[in-house]
Amino acid sequence: MVRVLVPLAEGFEEIEAISVIDILRRADIEVVTAGLTEGMAEGSHKVKVLPDTSLERIDWQDFDALVLPGGAPGFVNLGNDQRILDMAKEMDRAGRCVAAICAAPSVLIKAGVLQGRRATISPSGAAQVKACADFKEDRVVVDRNLVTSRAPGTALEFALRLVEQLAGREKMEQIKAQTMAAC
Repeated sequence: MVRVLVPLAEGFEEIEAISVIDILRRADIEVVTAGLTEGMAEGSHKVKVLPDTSLERIDWQDFDALVLPGGAPGFVNLGNDQRILDMAKEMDRAGRCVAAICAAPSVLIKAGVLQGRRATISPSGAAQVKACADFKEDRVVVDRNLVTSRAPGTALEFALRLVEQLAGREKMEQIKAQTMAAC
């Protein structure tokens, strides 16, 4: 079974995290949420979530994909955690799916993953991506094993593209039909 890690840092964007978790699980993909620390993680809009585990208890090699939600200060907290940076770099190097939405692609810049790749980010981070990557204004951008997206409003489309990457187009179309997704 495909396994996906979704780290939840304090200040994560709830729509981006929960949409991805929900859609991937509907596609029978195992999703593990991990807090940067033990206990509850509070989103940027004060929604509290109890992650499945903490980052210190996982081994990135047990996962096929890493998905980073945005949110402020969530993306900053992810980018300040060396374990996340190392995991993103190693998973990319191993050809595993690495994905980030909203401001979280900036974490991938810091990890050295976006260099020379096609990617997108929230509008406020466009200059940062343009400085190291081939910036696209598309809602979701796929470059081999890398998937990036722009904002909470693109979360469903982002999640469906992840299903396509990890479980195939047929499964993605099935989930799209079940949820009546317009994207």
